[in-house]
Amino acid sequence: MSAKAIEKSIIAHANKEYAIKTLGYFKTGPGEYAEGDKFLGIKVPVLRAQVKQRRFETTLKEMIDLLQSDWHEVRLFALLSMVDQFARGTEKEKKATVNAYLKNKNRINNWDLVDSSAYRITGPWYFDQDRTPLDKLVKSKHMWSRRIAMISTLHYIRQNDLEDTYKYAELLLDDPEDLMHKASGWMLREAGKRDVARLEAFLTQTAAYMPRTMLRYALEKFPPDVRHHHMNL
Repeated sequence: MSAKAIEKSIIAHANKEYAIKTLGYFKTGPGEYAEGDKFLGIKVPVLRAQVKQRRFETTLKEMIDLLQSDWHEVRLFALLSMVDQFARGTEKEKKATVNAYLKNKNRINNWDLVDSSAYRITGPWYFDQDRTPLDKLVKSKHMWSRRIAMISTLHYIRQNDLEDTYKYAELLLDDPEDLMHKASGWMLREAGKRDVARLEAFLTQTAAYMPRTMLRYALEKFPPDVRHHHMNL
C-alpha cells in the first residue's frame, strides 16, 4: 500500500472525543513543546494492531513518508512499524532502519514518540557498537535528540550496562527542559533497580544541584526517609 493509502486507513480509526482528551497529556499550545501537533484520538493498542496487520505491506520508504504526517498517531504508527521491522530485520535492514530513524529525528517530536521507539531501535543498535552518534545527540540543541539519546540507554540498563545512563544524566543536570529532567530521572530510577548503591552514591554527589523533577523521579523507589533526605540537600 502507498503511504497515502495507509494514512487514510489509520485516519478511519479516529475518535474525536478521545482526541480532545488526549490533548491533556501533551502541550500543544503556542510556545509549548508540542505546539501545533494534531491528534486523531487513536489508542496505542489500535495502532499496534494496525502495525501487525500491515507488517508485510509497509516498506521503510512508506514509514519515512508517514513520519512526515501532521497527525501524531500516523507518525507513531510509522515509528512502531520501524520498531517492528528492526526487531525482525537482517543486519542490513536494521542499519537502514536506524539511519532512517536518525535522519528523520526532527519528526520524532513528542515524548511518547521518542519513548516508544528509541530504546528499541537506537538502543539495541548501538549497544555493542561505537556510541559516538548518541554521545553527539545528548549534547544537541534539539531537545528530542537529547531525549532519544537518554531513552536509548534503557536498553543498556536492561543489559546491566549503566555507564552511559550516568554519563548522560550528569551532562543533562543543567538541561533547561523539564521533559529532559523527567527522562533523566526515569532512567536513573531504572538504573537504581539494577544497582541501588550506585544510584544513591550518584544522588549524594548531585542532589544539591540536580533539578527537582529529575531528583524526584530518580528517588521514587527509595524509602520515604531517604527521599526526604535527598530532596532537602
